[in-house]
Amino acid sequence: MTIRIPQPGELEPIETASRDELQALQLQRLKWSLRHAYDNVPHYRNAFDQAGVHPDDLKSLSDLSRFPFTTKKDLRDHYPFGMFAVPREQVVRVHASSGTTGKPTVVGYTQNDIDTWATVVARSIRAAGGRRGDIVQISYGYGLFTGGLGAHYGAEKLGCTVIPMSGGQTEKQVQLIRDFKPSIIMVTPSYMLNVIEEFQRQGMDPASSSLKVGIFGAEPWTDAMRREIQQRAGLDAVDIYGLSEVMGPGVASECIESKDGPVIWEDHFYPEIIDPDTGEVLPDGVEGELVFTSLSKEALPMIRYRTRDLTRLLPPTSRSMRRIGKITGRSDDMLIIRGVNVFPTQIEELILKLPQLAPQYQLQIERHGHMDSMSVFAELREDVSNEHVEALEKELQHSIKTYVGISTKVTVVPAGMIERTSVGKAKRVIDNRKKAEAGSTAALPA
Repeated sequence: MTIRIPQPGELEPIETASRDELQALQLQRLKWSLRHAYDNVPHYRNAFDQAGVHPDDLKSLSDLSRFPFTTKKDLRDHYPFGMFAVPREQVVRVHASSGTTGKPTVVGYTQNDIDTWATVVARSIRAAGGRRGDIVQISYGYGLFTGGLGAHYGAEKLGCTVIPMSGGQTEKQVQLIRDFKPSIIMVTPSYMLNVIEEFQRQGMDPASSSLKVGIFGAEPWTDAMRREIQQRAGLDAVDIYGLSEVMGPGVASECIESKDGPVIWEDHFYPEIIDPDTGEVLPDGVEGELVFTSLSKEALPMIRYRTRDLTRLLPPTSRSMRRIGKITGRSDDMLIIRGVNVFPTQIEELILKLPQLAPQYQLQIERHGHMDSMSVFAELREDVSNEHVEALEKELQHSIKTYVGISTKVTVVPAGMIERTSVGKAKRVIDNRKKAEAGSTAALPA
């Protein structure tokens, strides 16, 4: 199906449809998605059967609450392609996000999925003020991470000129902005602050650059950071939301005329908010865990996928579709470090692969300037001498970079030095980003 891109200033009809029209489309697509998953993915067939539900039981949107949730663990358990609903030969691209050691969560796309993804990202860029012919500098990372290529295809779909810069090389980022004069940049908000500082380091005013719009995502950010970026860079900062399991960037995005929370593109992604403890569906406006069901994905349908993001559904404003509020936290122990999802258990698995190290560790998260960093403290076993500490530190650091995808500082300390509580459990994570906001600092291991 060919999807027509609206002309400058024109919205797609679905963006201004009535709630009744939108919900009728959602119900039609939801019935298809449930049937597609049940007929083609053994996991879904087993899960539905065990829950005593069948796709034909869906008579209204509210009936979706009867169906079981999908979690990241389900994707890991069926690594790599066991959750695909089409033959592997029909999958034209694979992306992956960090998961347990050696087993990322794998997502696949048919050509129709790629076209849909490009369409919702194009819609997102247009909602942010982008138009055909604009130059867009994409500074999200390219590769298995969905950010770079997702933004790239969406910008091309809109008819923009794309600068596929990817992440890093901050001096070159500034050079290309100066020379190519893009009006839009797509990047993480924390890295945008680094770009701003590089402008200043080179003696230039970032607010005088060609940039007019920044589309920022891949990590949580506050309204205070939005104000700082806008003031220092002289641009409009809008929020884009997505996650690889559901599609990638472009699941939801803010509209430049309101900037009041990302609009969920509800014609492709059906949202729910649930109580993270009971699974009960909560009414709009009440904070809970965000859950998505895909309505049009072919290769990897997602039925009631638990994002673990805590937020609330807000009523429509600039479009006919609902919005999400700021992400206030997580219902699990996942950390987001420079746009990379990190679970403490990932680090634990890598530590346990080294027989010289005890199963005690601590992760400390800091914010230096505008960028987050993680330090890993691990313990030697009692019967191991400290003569090989430096080699162990280098080996663990390399493993974390290879399997998790982030650079860390690793320190191996003597046995018994990692902080325990009174009941003998180690305190696994100290997030000094939050403590710094509260004006306190945690002590590091000796």
